[in-house]
Amino acid sequence: MPMLVNDGATDRVILPEEQRRHLQTALESIADRPRKVLLVPPDITRKHSQAGPLTAMAYELLGPDVQVNVMPAIGTHFAMTDDEIAAMFGDTIPRDRFLDHDWRDGVESVGVIPSALVAGWSAGLVDYDIEVSVDRELIHGGYDLILSLGQIVPHEVVGMANYSKNIIVGLGGADLINRSHYVGSVHGAERTMGRIDTPVRRILNYALHEFLGTLPIWFVFTVVELDTGTGTLNMRGIYIGDDDETFASGARLSQQVNLNLLGQPLHKVVAYLEADEFKSTWLGNKAVYRSRMAIADGGELLVLAPGLREFGEDRTIDALLRKHGYPGTPETIALVAQDEDLGNCLGAAAHMIHGSSEGRFSITYCPGEAMSREEIESVGYRYADLGEMLERYPPDQLDEGFNIMPDGEEIYFISNPALGLWALQSDFPG
Repeated sequence: MPMLVNDGATDRVILPEEQRRHLQTALESIADRPRKVLLVPPDITRKHSQAGPLTAMAYELLGPDVQVNVMPAIGTHFAMTDDEIAAMFGDTIPRDRFLDHDWRDGVESVGVIPSALVAGWSAGLVDYDIEVSVDRELIHGGYDLILSLGQIVPHEVVGMANYSKNIIVGLGGADLINRSHYVGSVHGAERTMGRIDTPVRRILNYALHEFLGTLPIWFVFTVVELDTGTGTLNMRGIYIGDDDETFASGARLSQQVNLNLLGQPLHKVVAYLEADEFKSTWLGNKAVYRSRMAIADGGELLVLAPGLREFGEDRTIDALLRKHGYPGTPETIALVAQDEDLGNCLGAAAHMIHGSSEGRFSITYCPGEAMSREEIESVGYRYADLGEMLERYPPDQLDEGFNIMPDGEEIYFISNPALGLWALQSDFPG
């Protein structure tokens, strides 16, 4: 079926009433009186995607005669708490309509991507089969419609977030998550982020089309831009459809509004991580990989992280990160061959690569009281006192982008690294 909604431009602001009208039009076109619907939004870590209000709208539009469940695409993240659900989705959807995804024990295999395809897409960097598993609810839930809702934005593993990733990874199992993330990391973040066609995108799209092609899956994509002048979030695009072109249309707009391209490398970047959104370096290292392309050799990244309390959002991953830290690509590849536990958890290895500066610049973390200097320094980062750094760099008093501090120091401030990608114009010619 052709794209149902194609509304977006760099200067467009799509207001809630327009979003509702688009959703209603799409729902009337997709399904004739569905009886059972699964909504698949992202979790609290993508609170700014506008998927929360859109999910609530979809629930209301479907009406009381339709059984609607909501399964946030948490991937390897923690299940959402009641407070997080209320903060993101409001109080329209009853709490018992929310289902938790379990990426280790709640999935079922639907097929295997052969190693020959994986080797071809990765230019021979890896050569292994990938088992594709997804949440059993997708397969056995008896849904007339599965509606995935979320934001397209630059992403370190797949290039541009969402589409097949929201289903195959967000509701996926360990083998696919681990092995696909490792493909992305060894391919290189600089060759991946902000690109539409990448090795991991090919893996995920193949899995979606080949193994889940008979399921009634549709997508609602948003493109959201932070207005650096007012600090407001503007929805620049909304795209609804079930095919590659629907995603590509939104991704092209995201490239226009979510890529922050600079003429010269940055010598000092200060990034702020909201406490209720970033509780781990597993998530907080967006500050690292979303800015690393723009930071000069010998530069510094200072991360203000008041909510930080751990490294990984999974006991196994957290233990591996505490054991090995963030050593960079060559060392991590060697450790994968030496440490059986790490070799069996390639997602952690991928994260170790993404969270490194590869020795080009320093990374200083400023956590709250939940993490110590010793913990931060044990994984290879520098430590600075959060109170002192908040006093020196108060987030609510800094402009997005370039700032001159009272003592003459020039910094580049990023209020939320999850909202974009910072790179040099030379990285994206044309």
